[in-house]
Amino acid sequence: MTKGQKVSEFQFNQGINYKWRQTLREVEVVIPLKAGTRARDLLIVFYNKKIKAAYKLGGDVLLEGTLNNKVCVDDCTWNIEGSFVVITLEKFSRIEWWDSVVKGHPTIDVTRIEPENSSLKNLDNETRAMVEKIMFDQRQRMMSLPDSEALSKQEAFKNFKNSHPEMDFSQAKIA
Repeated sequence: MTKGQKVSEFQFNQGINYKWRQTLREVEVVIPLKAGTRARDLLIVFYNKKIKAAYKLGGDVLLEGTLNNKVCVDDCTWNIEGSFVVITLEKFSRIEWWDSVVKGHPTIDVTRIEPENSSLKNLDNETRAMVEKIMFDQRQRMMSLPDSEALSKQEAFKNFKNSHPEMDFSQAKIA
């Protein structure tokens, strides 16, 4: 997560020994470690919908279970920062908030999350195009003008009329 980025952050004391926060793009989990723990002492494995984080020796589990949602396994990372392991889970679906990291753990009310401010330039091309279309349609409706779908129909009708000048379109109505 970038510095200054507004995120939701939650901590539980109900037997859950980690902090976590999220953006629409990722979930970051911070877990305290035993003193002197090094990266080679840990086993952290990511699956599409599962995670396992444990000590190699002794097998003490730090975090294990079915994730709240699917992740992009190849983009998930972890590193040790001081006496903590920081696990970054890249969300597969970047349009929804998670109510927990692992299913069965305490949940949060995602309706109370204040989303971070984002810029269209931060979105992938497909999402950006969809957001721009929605914004265009909203502006058009506010000005009582046709939205993108209606404009597309009008353009298709115009092209059809130009392709068939022999037909009478004086009574035609576009829905």
